Amino acid sequence: MNRKLFFTAWLLAMAATGWAQGPNDSGTYYQAADGKKGAALKTALCGVIYNRNEGGDLNTAYKALWTHFRTTDAKPNGKVWDMYSNKVEFEFGTNQDSGSGNQEGQYYNREHSMPNSWFGGKVMPMYTDLHHMYPTDKVVNNKRGNNPFGETANPSWKSANDFSKLGPCTFEGYTGTVFEPNDEYKGDFARTYFYMVTCYEEQIPTWYTSFSESQPTLDGNKYPGLSEWQLKMLMKWAKNDPVSEKEINRNNAVYGIQNNRNPFIDYPGLEEYIWGDKKDVAFSYDNYATSIQDILTTGLQKGKQSDTTIFGPNGQLRRTYQRGLNIIKQKNHRARKVIRR
Repeated sequence: MNRKLFFTAWLLAMAATGWAQGPNDSGTYYQAADGKKGAALKTALCGVIYNRNEGGDLNTAYKALWTHFRTTDAKPNGKVWDMYSNKVEFEFGTNQDSGSGNQEGQYYNREHSMPNSWFGGKVMPMYTDLHHMYPTDKVVNNKRGNNPFGETANPSWKSANDFSKLGPCTFEGYTGTVFEPNDEYKGDFARTYFYMVTCYEEQIPTWYTSFSESQPTLDGNKYPGLSEWQLKMLMKWAKNDPVSEKEINRNNAVYGIQNNRNPFIDYPGLEEYIWGDKKDVAFSYDNYATSIQDILTTGLQKGKQSDTTIFGPNGQLRRTYQRGLNIIKQKNHRARKVIRR
């Protein structure tokens, strides 16, 4: 089935019937967070998602990432799904970092999307947490360094095809050097950071005081966890780049490996219930209300055409969505007629 139509079908199912117990076969996984709001919801989710299978000691778990990436980050054609560079399509194993190479497109390595220097380096479980570990081009990864995510209008460096950028931040609230990923993955990284500051909220005060490089991104508190400018930017990124089929598949794959999930992928727009306009609305894990129309409208306004996203040009999927709703209405009407008989 076409990737975009597959995800549209998922949206239709969600809109028509809600989730029977939890999205993406999560069952009662999130039940402990039911009824919570705002900061309390964030803390409850921390209690749910923190427990995980660490996969052995640090060295064993870190080495295993090479193998895990074959499950979590493979494109449909079997190549490495790199979110930092689009210069080449890496082959698993063949182009794995060998400790050499100085040109973009030679090797991929293991990227801590939240730099490990922000939490003390080789510290478990953060150091090997697959929810924020991605295979990325080695040179682009090194260029990013320990800089925060941000937006730059005057980049000092750009990866091949202007895919990623490095330069002074032009998003209001920060002027230091930032790394700007490509638009099609900004939502992915936003939801990754929402996961990190939720899963590890107890550690944020220590990270902030002990590791100064984290301070542009974190605020030193369990809640909200993110600095004001960073939170505002990531909320925008998440809205402009909605949850994709890629993220859902990856979330399920990571769960199969380390037995915990990213709730911001399972529940599109969940960040609004913690930090945004819905923070006074109680969360319901099995009857979650999200505005499908808002998600569709956002994507269609962007006219996104990437294979990693759910929206096609010219309103094609919106029409598919509407046809699906009409079919559901017809079936419901026929069912009511049968019941009346």
